[in-house]
Amino acid sequence: MLYLWTKSIHLLFVMAWVATVFYLPRILVNLAESAEAGEPDAVRARLQLMGRRLYTFGHTMFGLALVFGLLLWLGHRAWPASYPDVAGGMGWLHAKLGLVIVLLLYFTWCGRRLKRIAAGGAAGASRSLRIWNELPVVLLLAIIYLAIAKPF
Repeated sequence: MLYLWTKSIHLLFVMAWVATVFYLPRILVNLAESAEAGEPDAVRARLQLMGRRLYTFGHTMFGLALVFGLLLWLGHRAWPASYPDVAGGMGWLHAKLGLVIVLLLYFTWCGRRLKRIAAGGAAGASRSLRIWNELPVVLLLAIIYLAIAKPF
């Protein structure tokens, strides 16, 4: 029962983090388009504030998802009666975690780009940012497939 609650809480924080991973690049697109359209500084300042808050929230959600994920992964060592050994001989888990790291690096890249824009740097072309905006969808699809199918 404790294992299922831990897994549910882990998934809740994962979903909250992934929501930020999907929305932060969209804020970057909006910043680029507002610069291209010559929007007032107040619009860009509001988008930057939203982006900073979202980035902070995303890091918090990732941290909590990581804590509960580690508990799922290693909990059997401390509480063998409550947590099964879910990682023994599962190569798919390593692949999944590798893709999660790539997704975290992408999220960090978006946050650094947001900070660069706030410091007066160029936002970049909205078209290229729109293409980058699709990367997390592909990564998340691969992560979900690995978690469900456990192919190796």
